[in-house]
Order: sequence, then C-alpha cells, then structure tokens
Amino acid sequence: MRPIIAKPPEDLPDPDLAPAKTVEIDAAGAAGERLDRFVASRLPEVSRTRLQRWIALGAVRCDDRVLPGKTRLRGIETIVVEPQPREADTAFAAEPVPIDVVHEDEQLLVLCKPAGLVVHPAAGNWHGTLMNGLLFHRPALAALPRAGIVHRLDRDTSGLLVVAKTEQAMAALAAQLADRSMGRRYLALAMGRCPASGSIDAAIARDEVSRVRMAAVPAGRGRAARTWYRVLAYGRIGERDVSLLECRLESGRTHQIRVHLRSIGHPLVGDVLYGGAALAGFARQALHAWQLRLRHPADGRAASWVSAMPADMVALCEAAGIDAVAAQRAAAAPFDTDDRTR
Repeated sequence: MRPIIAKPPEDLPDPDLAPAKTVEIDAAGAAGERLDRFVASRLPEVSRTRLQRWIALGAVRCDDRVLPGKTRLRGIETIVVEPQPREADTAFAAEPVPIDVVHEDEQLLVLCKPAGLVVHPAAGNWHGTLMNGLLFHRPALAALPRAGIVHRLDRDTSGLLVVAKTEQAMAALAAQLADRSMGRRYLALAMGRCPASGSIDAAIARDEVSRVRMAAVPAGRGRAARTWYRVLAYGRIGERDVSLLECRLESGRTHQIRVHLRSIGHPLVGDVLYGGAALAGFARQALHAWQLRLRHPADGRAASWVSAMPADMVALCEAAGIDAVAAQRAAAAPFDTDDRTR
C-alpha cells in the first residue's frame, strides 16, 4: 500500500498550543510491519484500542507524517507518539454537528466553517468539533486519520476548508499544502491604516511568555513564514482607523495572519489575544477564508471555490463605512503573487 506521505501542515496543532510530551520510537528492523502493530509492541502499557484512537486523531506520526495504522513500515522511520489523556478516548465519535457543504465529489469535500466551531478534537475541546460532525454525516471518513482533515482554521476564523475522502486525495492535498500550490485567500479587517500592499516575512514560533500565543521571531528561532497582503478599503470605527485587507499565505503556520499583522502593528479587529480591539462589539478575530484554489486530486485539474464574507463581518465593515460588496469584488481581481505561488 502506498502510504500517505504528507507532512502535517503547521495549522494543525492543539488549539491551546500546549507543548505535548512525546515518545520517540526508532523503527529500525521493522521493515514490512504495520505501523499500528509495531507501535503497540513497543508500548505494551497502552491498549490497542487506545492506540488506534490516537492514530485516528493524528497523535502518531512517522517522520512528521500522519499515516493510517495499516501503513507498512520501511524500517527507517522515527515514530513520534503524543500520548493523549483519557478524555481523548471518546473524541473520535460521530456527533450531529452541522456541516455546510460547498462542494462534494468522490475524492473531497469543501466546507464553509462558521466562526466558533473547533475543527479538530484536542485539549479542552474533545467533542462538538467539525471532525465529530464529519464522522456523523460521512461515516466512511473514520477510515482516514483526522477524518480526512488536512488543514484547519482557528476556532473563531470562518470560511473554506477542504477535507479528503480517500487516502489518495489526502496525500495529494497535503502535498499541495507542503509545496504551497494550494491557494488560500483571506479577508481581514485590521487595526490602523495599513500600507497599500506588501509582504510580511517573519519566522513564527511559540510565544515564550504565553503558551496560548505564537510570535514573530528572528530567522533561525522559528519556522519561516510569509504573508502577502493588499488593502481593499480603508474605514473608521469611532476614533480608530481600520483597513480591510486581502491576505494570501505563502506558508501555513499556526495563527500566521494574526501573528504577522500584529508584528507590523496592525492586529486584527476583535483579536484580543494579539492586541486587537473589539471595535463595534466585534468579539472574534475579523478573519474569513474566502477563496480556496487547488488541483483536484482525481485528475489534477484546477478547481476553486469562494465563500462570501459572513454577516457579522459585513456588519463590521458597514460600521466602518466600508462597502463590503464592492470590496469583495475588488478581492476577486488577480493578486500580484498569483504567478509566484501557482
């Protein structure tokens, strides 16, 4: 069987960003053995049932790759296991969480996630997640790690997200994330009057002061990250200037847009974790994943989807005197980085 050779994207850690205690296992001499059986033989204190759940949750990785338990080892891997608390034992459960399907075919699902919905079970959020909803509405996804989820959006970020329905699709989509050929565009309302366009090139690592934050750090201390942005409109809420931006990721680090905009003095409206103010009562980060572009895993054809700005962000734009409809039309124009990341 061809394994899913996909390094998990940087936007799939535990939402609370707490460092996990891990166990490393050298697979030397284990060529041909199944991943699940080999790990079980090395961790006899963990029941096979629990271990299968950990694999399903993506808590068992081979050389930074998330793989199915049936994957045959080559005998050269380093296996990392993140032991999960007892609460995780019931996390991979089907629950009637609503999902908003934008597109579906035999290989993939494209969903529009509402703000407030956690994508993947983790500490503090073991139930009621998007993954639980996927398992309820599409039970066959239980055969894939993380129910086919290859990237995530923060709890309070809305917008488009793609889910694989087959191992082939999961490998192809994760590879596109890794080589940056999957296009993801975001609409964001930032504090202050931003420069008309630019890029933010700053490595990202865990904040040394607060475990629930990430931070822009000098090169070499974190993972390289770049965000391109352009201003769609300027506005004002009370005495505060704001800028409606379109942002494009050239990498996919945890909280990347939020961290990068804070690093240049323009945190997102509502993003109190990173210094943004809750203007006009807006109580979440003003960030929406509005466009998703990829090569279809079935035949490599170009495919794209869009999701209109949600009602709460439209109302926020109106409060700032910004025409949200006109701004979204402007966002549909080619981004000057399209050729570089296609």
